Amino acid sequence: MKKAACFTFLLLTVFSLFSQKGKIYSTNTGIIQFKSDAPFEMIKAASKEMAGLIDTEKKTYAFKIKIQSFKGFNGDLQKVHFNENYLQSNLYPDATFSGKIIEDIDFTKDGEHSVRAKGKLAVHGVAQERIIKTDLIIKQGKIFAKSAFTVLLADHNIPIPKVVKDKLANEIKVDVSTQLVPR
Repeated sequence: MKKAACFTFLLLTVFSLFSQKGKIYSTNTGIIQFKSDAPFEMIKAASKEMAGLIDTEKKTYAFKIKIQSFKGFNGDLQKVHFNENYLQSNLYPDATFSGKIIEDIDFTKDGEHSVRAKGKLAVHGVAQERIIKTDLIIKQGKIFAKSAFTVLLADHNIPIPKVVKDKLANEIKVDVSTQLVPR
């Protein structure tokens, strides 16, 4: 609960800073999908409840997803294990990624750009600095963002019990897609 309150405060602070200067784009409907491709089982889930914003003048961003919003899985029991045993969503309800876009691009002109987003990826209460390649399409005043990356469970202290080591991959593939519009 404390981490959620801290992120909410951070997001409100970021919103207030963004609104003072710069062009702000936001989303509440981004899509995040993940896949665990282990020897004995494939696990897939997705959420359409990602929230985030980009300040195009400062080249800063902040994104958040509620862990319990993921749907799919191979059954209800798998979702329960995901939330209770692995990601412990009652203790760590959100995953976040915030930081800065490295490349200089003109957000006022339509075009396609490959950029690197450098920041802190926080999952399961553990933040790791990451640089994630992201494809941006700026078109008719909107920003479309797509990214694909992997998350190592060990980097975020997510345990894999020996009994399920062949059913859960150590490396999770993540795909993100969103459309951001001016605020």
